[in-house]
Formats: sequence, C-alpha cells, structure tokens
Amino acid sequence: MDITTTPIAALALAENGIAWADMQTYVTVMIALVIVMTIADLLHKKSATYFFQAAEKADELLAAGEAESSIGNETGRLKQLSTGDKVNALVATVAIDVATAGEFSNGPRRLVHIFTMWGFVLFVAATAIIIYGEAENAMSATAWNIGAIMLLVGSWGYWFAFKVDCQSEAQSYFQIDLRKDIFSLGLMGTSLATLGWEIYGGGTGTWFTLVLISTTALFGSVYWSKFSHMFFKPAAAYNKRIIEANGTNENLPHETRDDEWQKNRHSMELLKDAPMDMGLGIKRSKPENY
Repeated sequence: MDITTTPIAALALAENGIAWADMQTYVTVMIALVIVMTIADLLHKKSATYFFQAAEKADELLAAGEAESSIGNETGRLKQLSTGDKVNALVATVAIDVATAGEFSNGPRRLVHIFTMWGFVLFVAATAIIIYGEAENAMSATAWNIGAIMLLVGSWGYWFAFKVDCQSEAQSYFQIDLRKDIFSLGLMGTSLATLGWEIYGGGTGTWFTLVLISTTALFGSVYWSKFSHMFFKPAAAYNKRIIEANGTNENLPHETRDDEWQKNRHSMELLKDAPMDMGLGIKRSKPENY
C-alpha cells in the first residue's frame, strides 16, 4: 500500500474507467443530499427554533436583572456579555468542544471520537480536492489515505469498544437497528471499502462497488441518521458556554456552593458544605447494569 497514491486518479485514466466529470457529478449529488436532508432534519426537529427561543429567554432574564425566579435570588448571577466575551466563547467552542472533543471525560472515548471526526474530514476534503481538481499529488493522496485509516480506527473502535447498548446493555454487536446504526455502519463501511479498494488494486471491481454502496448509504441517509448532529453539536456547545457565562443557564441552578442561597437550598446538612465532586464514586465502575 502506497499512501502517496490513490485509486481515484488511476480510475479516471484507465481504459474502462470513469471520467472525472462523472465522479464530480456523483460527489455533487452527495453534497446536495447532505444539504437538503440536513435542512429537512432541522425543520423536522425544530433545532433552530429551539436555539432561537432559548436565546430570547436568556435575553429576557438578562433584561429582568436580579429579579426572583424559580431558582431563587443569586446575587451577581447575571452578566451582560461583551463582544470579547462572546468571541472567547466561540474560540473555546472551536478549540475545545469541536477540535479536541472536550465534551468527553473518558480519554479513550475522546480519542476514538477525534480519530473518527478528523479522519472523516481529511478523507472527504482530500476526495473533493482530487476529484474537482482532476489530479492528485503526494500531499492530497497522503491526506486521503491517512484520513481513511483514522476513520477506520475511530469508527470500528467505537463500535467494538464504546457502543453503549453493547457495553452497558449486553446486546450483541451484530444486533443492528438501521435507524440507530446507519451512521456508524456507513462510516465503518466507507473506511473499510476505501482501504480495501486501495490495497487490492483499485479499478471498478468488487471493492469499488462496495465504496459506492457505503458512501451512498452514508450520505443518502442523513435525514434518518445521526449525520446531521455534527452540525448541531457545535451550535449547542457554543450556546451552553454563552448561557453559563451570562448566568441565565436556562434558568437552572448553578453548580456552586459559594452562594448562600445555593448552600441553604439543601435539606441535608451534609450537603451544605460538601465538595462539588462528592458522590462521583459511581464513575469508578463501568455501567454494566444489565
């Protein structure tokens, strides 16, 4: 396997291969499917409506100042954010929540997510550059191969090491629900078929057919799969940072015992001065509760 080449360029140059224009048409259709189905999913789940309504409620709480609410009167809880505060929240969202999967406290799970995400980004970007540029070079080919390998490690690692219903509910790895699993299966199939196509000589044979089937399943099932969540999660992460920074916090109590009201709301004396990490011993055992 030579990671400085891909079977894509060879496919276009082969006597019975596929023209660049046909490959470009296929990629364009896949991009269109992602856009259309993501918008349809957005409308169906009303995700944008939720974020806009949450922002309006936060503005109302800020405008009301320190008036009493369902969480009590916490002095100094609310804060009007400056442009700099919002920029800092955006930078933190991109650098921590998105680029390095900061939402995961489990190190191996976080690594699997990073491999899957960045492998997918590298693979898709390199594919588009090669096909629309109608040529490949060592850099784009290397990115394509490394992306496919990372995607393989990440997607298959997730399935066999971190899939919740298998790890915590004793379900078989081969018990598949397409509505829940099509996204994972699409990533797994695409990475495996792509590397098989690369290793076993390219062309338009069995491995190429598997590449077409897996990529079409991945990009053509966005409306029913978890694919579109990759667009929503950054927005949700940014919104979370904003509402925590301005103090509105969706009208929920802050996790702090510095405030007298927070301390005194507990009926148990034990909890009034307890450390914030009290009770986390449950995290020491794996959730194998079946």
